[in-house]
Amino acid sequence: MSRHWVDITAVGFFIIEWLAYALTLEHSAYGRDSLSARMNRYREVWVRRLLDRETRMVDMQIMASLQNGTAFFASTSLFALGGALALLHATNDAITILSKLPIDLSTSPAMWELKCVGLVLICVYAFFKFAWAYRLFNYVAILFGGMPPASQRDTPAAEAHVIRTSRVFESAGRHFNRGQRAFFFALGYLGWFVSPWVLFVTTAAVVIVTWRRQFASSAWAAMAPEAGDGEEIKKRGH
Repeated sequence: MSRHWVDITAVGFFIIEWLAYALTLEHSAYGRDSLSARMNRYREVWVRRLLDRETRMVDMQIMASLQNGTAFFASTSLFALGGALALLHATNDAITILSKLPIDLSTSPAMWELKCVGLVLICVYAFFKFAWAYRLFNYVAILFGGMPPASQRDTPAAEAHVIRTSRVFESAGRHFNRGQRAFFFALGYLGWFVSPWVLFVTTAAVVIVTWRRQFASSAWAAMAPEAGDGEEIKKRGH
């Protein structure tokens, strides 16, 4: 156990960073100003404007594209899962190849299999998130179809339907984001196959990149709720 303390610490760091980032983004006041949170406001805007339109074919086409994108990621996660299982099955071959490299990347069969199992779990988690997001987008499409006509947009029933649809829509986006986050952290997790020290670096790199996209990117600045944010966008550049 003592000779694997670096691996244990690196994996603990990986898990803590993932959880801390997710909790901060989804359950803190700071996260309520993220790019995802700003997009949630426009989901509600979309649903409310949908209520004003009698013809909603374009809206359904947009929903179909969101569903197709989610289905693509769900399929991709299954391919990634198959690759991770193949790595687990080829333990002896992988160790033989690593032992012949000019740098020392040798590891024990048990450690290699443990790393592969972790990668498998991440891929399974990503698949479940994408699959559930796809199902939720289907529900949103159904709710779009059940939207009251424009002539009833000022009724309490229409307002309740807008709120209900917006909440399911936000939930679909949240689970899709979790699936993508799993993909990003899976890339960081690959650093462990090289060295636990590399896992520290790759995990930190993933957190920095994903944080910047949520809180300091040009897209985040462009989605600012205040009209006066144009100057901020210019300052940030790209």
